[in-house]
Amino acid sequence: VQLQASGGGLVQAGGFLRLSCATSGLTFSRYNIAWFRQAPGKEREFVAAIYWSGISTYAADSVKGRFTISRDNAKNTAYLQMNSLKPEDTAIYYCAGGPLTNGVVTTHRGMDYWGKGTLVTVSS
Repeated sequence: VQLQASGGGLVQAGGFLRLSCATSGLTFSRYNIAWFRQAPGKEREFVAAIYWSGISTYAADSVKGRFTISRDNAKNTAYLQMNSLKPEDTAIYYCAGGPLTNGVVTTHRGMDYWGKGTLVTVSS
């Protein structure tokens, strides 16, 4: 099983980025997908999640209204659209997958598989 996050980079505050999480080796449509991030010196934190069907999504309060998670089950890929980026969004972003039988999507306990992460840097 592989999850490959991509799309990170350097952007100015107020800008936008779109992260992708390409998966292989799992039945994508049977997995919930979540994004987490870890800033320097801080613990990994939940960002956003989308259930296997794509019907329900969740987002951390810190990104609500700015970030949107989506998925394309035909492409085995999930996305995180990040708008109105702030310097405090600077972090390594990880995508993770958990089976649909586990309803927990906001903590690492709900996730079985993790990608290596992609760095997002937002300059002020």
